[in-house]
Amino acid sequence: MTGVTVTRVDPDESLDDAFDVRRDVFIDEQGVPENVEYDGKDDEATHFVAYADGRPVGTARVRVVEPGVAKVERVAVRAADRERGVGTAVVERVENWAVDCDLDRLTLHAQTRVAEFYAALGYERTGGVFEEAGIDHVAMAKSLDQVS
Repeated sequence: MTGVTVTRVDPDESLDDAFDVRRDVFIDEQGVPENVEYDGKDDEATHFVAYADGRPVGTARVRVVEPGVAKVERVAVRAADRERGVGTAVVERVENWAVDCDLDRLTLHAQTRVAEFYAALGYERTGGVFEEAGIDHVAMAKSLDQVS
């Protein structure tokens, strides 16, 4: 998708755009309960929002979970904007930020239906299928020495 920009949300700015995308995708589309989606960990995360034509179309958050390792979470792209490169742009922006922060590795829990998307970006499965928020997931990770 041309014209997509992915920005890191300034910690002093509102997360409304990120939350709007997450509500649309996870709560309204996928039926994730609101109390599960908004888990109280947003304040400890770094957030990213993808914009196309001035409207929020994708998002992700990242939390450092141990020295050198961060977990990518809440990656979401609105249904009408999928298959247009938004998800790739979001993940690449997160990876570049992680490299700039001198992190060594990113982990994530991918919904099984999008695990191949992450595999194409260099993430490898690190475990079997498990349920999270009523949806099958698989743990994946990527060493950041692969990111240029």
